[in-house]
Amino acid sequence: MTALLNLAGYRWGTMRLPYQSVSTTRERMWRGGTELVGLVAVRDDEIVGMATLRRFERRRLHVGAIGMGVHDAHVGQGIGTALLSALLDVADDWWALQRVELTVNVNNSRAIHLYERMGFEREGLLRDYGLRGGVLRTPLDAQN
Repeated sequence: MTALLNLAGYRWGTMRLPYQSVSTTRERMWRGGTELVGLVAVRDDEIVGMATLRRFERRRLHVGAIGMGVHDAHVGQGIGTALLSALLDVADDWWALQRVELTVNVNNSRAIHLYERMGFEREGLLRDYGLRGGVLRTPLDAQN
């Protein structure tokens, strides 16, 4: 899993730092708790995708958040669709969530297309949300 998380393309679509260690991966996995569902996609004994659904607490118990990514060499092969479909099944049929949220970089058109195809709607743009390529990105930087 750590090798997947450290791939340049996988990491590009996330807010992860480079060079994540195996121990950091283990620690993050173990602290998920009962309000986290984590899935992996495996092809030929290699992990080619990961996705999580985290249920919020207290007054946001009706809400969950999704995070996911696909191996650089396996993008566009239906892995993201399969992972997202499985998590939405948990959200709908097991947790009865009323709202599922996710954050995606404005220039990640492949992910945006997947999410919109699966019924997600755009609600807003988070300006200066995070560093990417050493620069704070805004919606106006969609080409970068």
